[in-house]
Amino acid sequence: MLDTPSTLDASRYADCIVACNACAATCDFCAAACLREPDPRHMAKCIVLDMDCAGICRLAAATMARESPHVAYICELCARICESCAQECASHAAEHCQDCAEACKRCASLCRDMIA
Repeated sequence: MLDTPSTLDASRYADCIVACNACAATCDFCAAACLREPDPRHMAKCIVLDMDCAGICRLAAATMARESPHVAYICELCARICESCAQECASHAAEHCQDCAEACKRCASLCRDMIA
């Protein structure tokens, strides 16, 4: 029998999975919004980090959901990439970048707490 969402909610990973998925969605939104800026060339580093962060957040959420034996390594990498993305996004005044920086900080913090 497959686990139901309520079973997953009770897992030790639930809050971190939610934060990773939220961060991935926020990073996707930020990258798309950066591309709509008047001169997106100045946002190139932000866009690349957003894309990297979204990808690792989705991978981390998936490894936690299936309780992979590699979850600690992947979550450590996720935290590092989230911190890098947060730093870059925080350097831009755009609201979407500020929102992204906050989502990345939260995700990084929960990933670090989870592997501690």
